[in-house]
Amino acid sequence: MDLPITLDRPLAIIDLETTGLSPEYDRIIELAMLRISPNGDVVERVRRFNPGIPITPGAMEVHGISDADVADEEPFAARARSLAKLLEGCDLGGFNIKRFDIPMLVREFERVGVPFSLEGRRIVDSQVIFHAEEPRDLTAAARFYLDRDHREAHTALGDIRITAHVLWSQLRRYEHLPRDMEGLNRYMEEARPERSPIQQWFDDRGGGEYLFRRGKHRGQLLSQVARETPDYLEWMLGADDMGAEVLEVVRAALEAARGV
Repeated sequence: MDLPITLDRPLAIIDLETTGLSPEYDRIIELAMLRISPNGDVVERVRRFNPGIPITPGAMEVHGISDADVADEEPFAARARSLAKLLEGCDLGGFNIKRFDIPMLVREFERVGVPFSLEGRRIVDSQVIFHAEEPRDLTAAARFYLDRDHREAHTALGDIRITAHVLWSQLRRYEHLPRDMEGLNRYMEEARPERSPIQQWFDDRGGGEYLFRRGKHRGQLLSQVARETPDYLEWMLGADDMGAEVLEVVRAALEAARGV
């Protein structure tokens, strides 16, 4: 692979599919990794796991993986040590990796008693660059930077492939971006303030109207989803890490749609 960045150690781009959104309660069901060495050699890995708990309906709507699809797979614990070995000495990359994939992965390693530290690792998140430079999600990033649709959205292997292409395109497009992992890691920290939970989920259109930023109904009005697909909002109300503001606006939208 022709690299537009100087690597002084391997970069592992990862993507996870999970049973839900909570690192504390949910589990990894699919992990894909694209490991790039400083000389440009690439290794791809993709593995599914039996999580030992049901996949939530909302998560299944996003990635399309059912309980039956992973029923015969090994648990994460069976592969944890070899995975930690593969990630040893690697910096980490991905799309929305800082908010979602890394907390999920760290918690899974903790749960099975396999040491995995972030100390000394540099992290590059293509979503941070994208939102800082062209404020939107991975499918939109593929259209903008690559001029093509992301046809394998929410398959872990498809997501890491497109993320790698998006990252290389970002580095070529924005000449002011650092060309080393130390500089990129610093850029991640300085690029923009962290969004609140409600800003992660919705654009506030004013007048009590909210537009989904993410998920299956991205780009749709919350009020429309409340009328047409209330089950999705019920799933959101039952999730563990939505945040009080998110739950408040979702509950209000459901009540308005029901005429309560």
